[in-house]
Amino acid sequence: MTDTAQASDLGAFARDPGPFPGRRVSAMAQALVGSEILRIAAEIRALAASGQRICDLTVGDFDPRQFPIPGALGEAIAEALARGETNYPPSNGVAALREAVAAWYSRDLGLDYPVDSVVIASGSRPVIYALYRTVCDRGDRVVYPVPSWNNNHYVHLVGAEGVPIACGPEERFLPGRAAVARALPGARLLCLNSPLNPTGTAFSADTLRAIAEEVVAENARREHSGERPLYVMYDQVYWTLCHGDTAHVTPPGLIPEIARYTVFIDGISKAFAATGLRVGWAVGPTDVVARMSAIIGHMGAWAPRAEQIGTVALLDQPEVIRAYQATFKRGIQARLDRLHAGLSALRAKGLPVASISPMGAIYLTAQFDLAGRKRGGGAPIRTNDETRRFLLETAGIGVVPFQAFGCSGDDGWFRLSVGAVTEADIDEALPRLEKALSSLS
Repeated sequence: MTDTAQASDLGAFARDPGPFPGRRVSAMAQALVGSEILRIAAEIRALAASGQRICDLTVGDFDPRQFPIPGALGEAIAEALARGETNYPPSNGVAALREAVAAWYSRDLGLDYPVDSVVIASGSRPVIYALYRTVCDRGDRVVYPVPSWNNNHYVHLVGAEGVPIACGPEERFLPGRAAVARALPGARLLCLNSPLNPTGTAFSADTLRAIAEEVVAENARREHSGERPLYVMYDQVYWTLCHGDTAHVTPPGLIPEIARYTVFIDGISKAFAATGLRVGWAVGPTDVVARMSAIIGHMGAWAPRAEQIGTVALLDQPEVIRAYQATFKRGIQARLDRLHAGLSALRAKGLPVASISPMGAIYLTAQFDLAGRKRGGGAPIRTNDETRRFLLETAGIGVVPFQAFGCSGDDGWFRLSVGAVTEADIDEALPRLEKALSSLS
């Protein structure tokens, strides 16, 4: 366009879907459900803009004022940019980073993988999608627990058949051997996450070993019958954030032969409060990882070169990682413990709230049992969404119902995230919550 040319106003055309709006996009896109968490975040922003004090426990992210990234990571990225490291990286990741990831897994997890088992991407989401695309054809069965993060949406994206396993508080919202074994026949992918988003609970060694044994046995049977294998997606993006006496365990660490079928999902986002830097990876069987790499290459979903180089510098300094995570984890655990203790104290006063002792990640699982209770003589609260709105509008507390994680029941369970709040925010919110709950009849 020349300096004197006038831009055409295309707003009317851009906003007009024409006479048949339902035909303009694919059936998959038409039926894709948007993020419930983003919808809730928009409501919270509106209330905050009006001046209401909000304790925002909705976002699975970190406030960098409270949880900055490691200094070594930021400095190394800045140095890489200053050197002009701004061109395309290799589509499967910078070689030094793939080596650093393999070395970290060997050093801290006791898992020795070759470098060609590692593929780098722009965060963990692209490798999850690439794995689904790599192993699943349309109509394939995908088994996953509910609640869990986004598996129902990835199933929809690839046209698979979701096989959810409903998990309750008695099992800390994690599946056990029997439930998994019933769902495995005919399945192509089993999706596991520990520590779990949204609950912050984690697998014990006994439970995960039992599940791994079932997967190995199922694949042994399939080898004899000529069926395609069953794969395990093991999302361990929160593995460095285990709290108290919780020990992180992995399927190959318990049953080595399951490494033939297991793909790890991981990255720097949660381990180093680096959600916006977009460096993630998958580690698994080399043939599967090679196909995932090809998909990621066509997507153009590689992590920026400077961020990859900065991550190498961090992962190659284990003493820096240990020092950072000691402080980081103390901050997260202090908030989780404070919130859990506060909710437990309210329950001891007879108020309708309960929570599960935190084990990992940045999440606390809480139940607000408000169904049937009335607010100021009005209509009774009926659903999780009405409970959520009551807590937000009356107590100034933002929470996410388990419906955002594939659950269907209105039994009062919610995810509470502490990555973007201070301990003072929690202390200020608890009296508001007590007053709100006490007002119900």
